[in-house]
Amino acid sequence: MRWALVKVCLAVTAMVVIAFAVPLGLVVKEMARDRAFSDAERQAATIGPTLTITTDREELTRAVLSTEPGGDGRLAVHVPATDEPDSRRLEIGTRRATREDLETVRESGRASIAEVPGGSALLQPTALGSGDIAVVEVFVAEGEFSHGVGTAWLMLAGVGIALIVGSVAVADRLGVRMVEPAQRLAGAAQDLGEGRLGTRVPEEGPTELRSAAVAFNSMADQVVQLLANERELAADLSHRLRTPLTVLRLNAASLGEGPAAEQTRAAVQQLEREVDTIIRTAREQRPQTQGVQTGAGAGCDASEVIRERMGFWSALAEDEGRTVSLAGVDRTVRIPVARAELAAALDALLGNVFRHTPEGTAFAVDVHHSGDAVLVLVSDAGPGIPDPAAALARGASGRSGGRDAVGSTGLGLDIVRRVAESTGGDLRIGRSVLGGTEVRIWIGLDGPSERARRDHRVGKRKGKRNGRRSGLRTGGAGSHEPERRGR
Repeated sequence: MRWALVKVCLAVTAMVVIAFAVPLGLVVKEMARDRAFSDAERQAATIGPTLTITTDREELTRAVLSTEPGGDGRLAVHVPATDEPDSRRLEIGTRRATREDLETVRESGRASIAEVPGGSALLQPTALGSGDIAVVEVFVAEGEFSHGVGTAWLMLAGVGIALIVGSVAVADRLGVRMVEPAQRLAGAAQDLGEGRLGTRVPEEGPTELRSAAVAFNSMADQVVQLLANERELAADLSHRLRTPLTVLRLNAASLGEGPAAEQTRAAVQQLEREVDTIIRTAREQRPQTQGVQTGAGAGCDASEVIRERMGFWSALAEDEGRTVSLAGVDRTVRIPVARAELAAALDALLGNVFRHTPEGTAFAVDVHHSGDAVLVLVSDAGPGIPDPAAALARGASGRSGGRDAVGSTGLGLDIVRRVAESTGGDLRIGRSVLGGTEVRIWIGLDGPSERARRDHRVGKRKGKRNGRRSGLRTGGAGSHEPERRGR
């Protein structure tokens, strides 16, 4: 395509240059010829006043020699013989034209150009005082006809070549501008087909190619998102199975002793191990994506979801003698997180409380709205997390102690963190006023910003002063600003 554009532009420009340069060159040559004869007419006219006054040889000779062409031997005067006695034809200077040409001009009374050896002769008739016609001859050398023509033709040729080279360069640049985006698009399509899902195309070039690049990038994003959603769905659905499995395991623990009870507990443990295997496998195969996409259509009422999930977990908490406190859910709090995502995050945190703390351990859930962010605090009075940074590492379990009957995938906090970070927020772990662990989810409403972080801290301090306003049961749950830990 690039070479085709160059050839087309080269042909078109060459035709335009030829169409204009050749006629212009001929015009320049004709103008040089006309200029030479115009100079000759002017020089011939300088002898006219002398001829009208006298035909004396000496006077005419001095007049001829005083002119530039006369001094160079290129001007001659031909005076015919008169009817007076002793009158003879008078010729001053070198004659180059034939006598027939002279007689023709004398009889016609019109100027003429005669071809002579080495150039041309301008024959200019001039009236004498006696009424006869004299002829002034000015020789124009052949070199005078092309004086300056060669330089003009060279300039025209240079301009023509410059135009051709410039047009070829412009065509080549235009070709590059068209070809390179197409080549990048083809290469990106090949890379995407080979599994490099992070491949994207710069949206550059002509409008049509920019549209193709935008469509390709959108398609690639959709492919990556679909693959990510499939794997995340498999992992998250499997992780959500741990909530009923936890209830089932706790119920199985109350069956007492006996073969049936042992088989039930062994089956529950085997099921939990299988669920853990599914989660790890799905997460290990997860492609690189740009994070969870949320929007206005994917939002939910955080207060409603928290009330619903706490209603589910409160029954199990009552069976284990746990004191539960809930605050800050008495009004609507819209957040840019899908309902299912928030429910999964809460189940992961509350499931960790039941799984890793002894029976009878109190816990609390607090919600604070700080303008640009929403804070969800999950606190417990358990033994706490010795290493919060390790707990935040994906695939690692930071809990110790408690009833950890089977191995943990360590993905519960990862699910929560992904939900928070998808809104520009984050997840932090610290010590609660209950003495155990406090997990704080910061959910951004307008994306991450320094102002939102400041409001987040201010809202946190206000929350401590205001206390809890409502709850499923009253308790001593509280919160404090945890130390920022590395992830």
